[in-house]
Amino acid sequence: MPTIDFHNHFYPPAYLAALEKGPSNVRISHDAEGNPLLYYPGDYNVAVPAHRDIDFREGDVSRRGVDLQVLTLTTPGTHIEKPAVAARLASLANDALARVAQDRPAHFTALATLPLNDPAASARELERAIRQLHLRGAMLFSNVNGLPLADDSFEPLYEAANDLDAVFFIHPTSPVGVESMTDYWLMPLVGFLLDTTLAAAHLVFRGVPERFPRIRWVLAHLGGAIPYLAERLDRGYEAFPECRAHIHQPPSQFLKRFFYDTVNFDSAALQLAIGFAGASQIVAGSDYPHRIGSIEQMRQSLASLPIPEPDRQAILGGNARRLLAL
Repeated sequence: MPTIDFHNHFYPPAYLAALEKGPSNVRISHDAEGNPLLYYPGDYNVAVPAHRDIDFREGDVSRRGVDLQVLTLTTPGTHIEKPAVAARLASLANDALARVAQDRPAHFTALATLPLNDPAASARELERAIRQLHLRGAMLFSNVNGLPLADDSFEPLYEAANDLDAVFFIHPTSPVGVESMTDYWLMPLVGFLLDTTLAAAHLVFRGVPERFPRIRWVLAHLGGAIPYLAERLDRGYEAFPECRAHIHQPPSQFLKRFFYDTVNFDSAALQLAIGFAGASQIVAGSDYPHRIGSIEQMRQSLASLPIPEPDRQAILGGNARRLLAL
């Protein structure tokens, strides 16, 4: 079974060039090695060669034992721009991602990025990405300039996604209250995980997965704290009428249908997620090439799991193949 890395990130060079040219709310400088530094509210990223050079990346990933990567953009996302700029940049990035997938199908596929600060434009771009560019879905950020994904304004996007049988990969971004997370890299270490958890719980309690059952959801970083907190969410469903207003089953019944990537390299945490959702709902992920990611640790953590070999092979690649209809 090929190894498929579901969670990793790529900045298309055309997208980086457009940010530098502007107008954009992203400020770019370069470090001593010539790597672009992308500064945006609350954080910055260093775009190392593997983030932006597809030839370098293809060789590097293959040497590390990954057969296929599902490319996605990463923070800051186009939604921090003005809506018209966001739509233009998302379209440009998706064209570039699709070209990589079309030119190098043995090694790469991709999910689209969307101009999420304009839900109607996002619905149109998702349809274009799936029908014309042959991408399988899109990555959503866990909040959109502070607006939760469960907000009613996103209904047109979810209606379109449901009609298209889309995959939605929820990836964290700067949480509300990020000003309290500026020390010790607490935003990516803690805040990201909490924001994914909050987004998933809010979507479920609002009834989005129940009303749009054909959308397939994937949560980054092993779902944040979802496998750990699911029992508490179910107790909320039993205790509080507000938690039953939009759903007709306990939250865990929906969350067990989500997929979870393995960007948590602790064996006990991985076993907890498998125990919660089942091995069929877990997809391999590395967070490559971010400093906090690791293909080696992804592979080692999965190799060490005391699970049946068919389950291990499903996590390494079979589940992603099924999810993306590869």
